[in-house]
Amino acid sequence: MLNTSDILETITMIADDHLDIRTVTMGISLMDCLSEDDKRSCDKIYDKIARRAEQLVPVCDAIEKKYGIPIINKRVSVTPVALAVGASSGDPLLFARTLDRAANTVGVNFIGGFSALVQKGFSPGDERLIAAIPEALAATERVCASVNIGSTKAGINMDAVQLMGVAVRRAAELTKDRDCIGAAKLVVFCNAPEDNPFMAGAFHGPGEPDCVINVGVSGPGAVRSAVAQAPKDADLTAIAEVIKKTAFKVTRMGQMAGVEASAALGVPFGIVDLSLAPTPAIGDSVAHILEEMGIGQTGGCGTTAALALLNDAVKKGGVMASSSVGGLSGAFIPVSEDAGMIAAAESGALTIEKLEAMTAVCSVGLDMIVVPGDTSPAVISALIADEAAIGMVNSKTTAVRLIPAIGKKAGERLEFGGLLGAGPVMRISTIDPSVFIARGGRIPAPIQSLKN
Repeated sequence: MLNTSDILETITMIADDHLDIRTVTMGISLMDCLSEDDKRSCDKIYDKIARRAEQLVPVCDAIEKKYGIPIINKRVSVTPVALAVGASSGDPLLFARTLDRAANTVGVNFIGGFSALVQKGFSPGDERLIAAIPEALAATERVCASVNIGSTKAGINMDAVQLMGVAVRRAAELTKDRDCIGAAKLVVFCNAPEDNPFMAGAFHGPGEPDCVINVGVSGPGAVRSAVAQAPKDADLTAIAEVIKKTAFKVTRMGQMAGVEASAALGVPFGIVDLSLAPTPAIGDSVAHILEEMGIGQTGGCGTTAALALLNDAVKKGGVMASSSVGGLSGAFIPVSEDAGMIAAAESGALTIEKLEAMTAVCSVGLDMIVVPGDTSPAVISALIADEAAIGMVNSKTTAVRLIPAIGKKAGERLEFGGLLGAGPVMRISTIDPSVFIARGGRIPAPIQSLKN
């Protein structure tokens, strides 16, 4: 139970340590909007989003004022749009523009679900949606896209991996006048969760209810502050306990806000995603937590071990605070969104190869990494395949959000602004993997998938 000192400590976290609720995301099913007529389907999609999410932003604003808890983003996720495209044989861009218009009407920051689930192959609409992703992201402001190309049960769809390398590169090219923002709104997953509230990878899975409220919390600054206040001679067992207790308090706050939003909107409460989501603000960095533990600079030897401790302690503290933990839940390491990661990348301490090793023990994967503008689609596809293999073999979610900085070279910088921050252009191997990628087919599911 929380006592008065715990409550006061949480208030201090909000005031001094950048503690916030990163997002309240309403998931909306579009299954009852599918129609053979694409215009009729889009009309139904717009009407349902506008009706269901009409009060989402006002309710979140009221919760902010009532409790003094910042809610940074209000978002919507929908059923993977590839299903609607397949049902109607319509133009995917029409659906993307409909989502963008609906998001603008209800006032949310982003809408996720321009997505396809192709881990075991393509269904009608999947390939057409994937081909349209670059144009859709260039033509819209708030739409985010994701594609799940692998899973532990299905293996990795290498034909989809090849298509996604092309899509990522093209999305960057079409938005080069806007700092290649199209690629920043596109995630390629292995083992994608159906209830993730975080963009750009949020979609409302087919197994979810008609409408639900999911919450994503933050808190790297609060965890860093708690670790800094621990005795300097505390061993790592004690540090893990400090992190667990902090994660408990952060998760409690998120659940309280989610339950209150759920009641006010008349929509079921889904999950709290207790991921530590950093921002570019100084003091709100996952990298700085690792350095507070004693790593000289993130990227050095010991970084992966420290991140494993952090991720596990966050999960243990969170699950004690809520029986409805879901989504990704753990620690994010998006380079451009984390001041400590940016500094480590710029100094050369943190490389893509080290980041790949770190993704084996953290929440997601190679996130918000800026690479040289001349990086080929085959290299992008190969990096996606590498990351998907880590997720597939370890039965965890991994993802790639890679931004080719068109016209820029390693050592330069790409500025996004806001929560997306600024990304140093990182070096990437240019050894040609095109023969491997062109083979296509499917990497079979690993033997550990046979758990029945």
